[in-house]
Amino acid sequence: MSKKSKPRRGSRTRSETYALRPGPNWPLLAVSGLGIALTGYLSWTAFSGGGVQGCSAGGGCDIVLTSRWATLLGLPTALWGLFGYTALAGIAFVRRADTHWSYALTAAFFGVCYSVYLTVVSLTILESACPYCLTSLGLMTGTLALVVLQRPSEMAHRTWVGLVAGRGALAAVVILLLHANYTAPQAEPVGPEDPMTRALAEHLTEEGVLFYGASWCPHCQEQKRLFGASASRLPYIECGLAGPNGPQAPSCRAAGVQTYPTWVIDGRATVGQVLTLAQLADATGFPGAANFR
Repeated sequence: MSKKSKPRRGSRTRSETYALRPGPNWPLLAVSGLGIALTGYLSWTAFSGGGVQGCSAGGGCDIVLTSRWATLLGLPTALWGLFGYTALAGIAFVRRADTHWSYALTAAFFGVCYSVYLTVVSLTILESACPYCLTSLGLMTGTLALVVLQRPSEMAHRTWVGLVAGRGALAAVVILLLHANYTAPQAEPVGPEDPMTRALAEHLTEEGVLFYGASWCPHCQEQKRLFGASASRLPYIECGLAGPNGPQAPSCRAAGVQTYPTWVIDGRATVGQVLTLAQLADATGFPGAANFR
């Protein structure tokens, strides 16, 4: 009886033996650090409301970074990217070789899948490109390539189909659900209208104010939301029904409009800014301006 029990204990000990990395995965840590710097900067600008360097108002980069895809579950998408790169940096310190590689593969694979999804959306739906987003895609793709090249010998018995199939299926389901949420029709504001907001919208029209915008412009949508159910009463001129890269409406081209939104008040143009109700009321001499302060 005792002779049979000894091999069993010895077998268990051998099965629990695994290789340890000699130290942190420095290449993975370096690439993750670049990603942390990039997404950290974008997260900071998103929370502070500051402008992103190189992203002019109404430009392609601005369209992407202010679109509905710029947030995920109420937080800036860049912040989720920061979480991902930080997780990869933490994984770089996992010493057990097979666990380290499995965690790194999962994080990098999901990161690439979601980055590719966002890139496809920006190029097809938003018809714009963001250099910062493309840089993040490049960093995450490089991270995945690095992880693939670092495959430890302990994982050689696992086929790539087996390693990717489950992760790919889960990533596809998550992305499809998120896409359905992003593209779901958004409810238009309905009455009752706020009397003062309605009065301001009608006042703007009476004063000859012009509001140039585009249906795909996030800042224009934000501007309209300030007026709620009274947005339809604004002196709004649609400039971009053909999309970001399509021809501009003749009336907008004749007025020299290049950036959205553009407000023209008393012949003076205010470009690329979302104006508060108080600012509009003050600029046009609205009698009830004090109600918006």
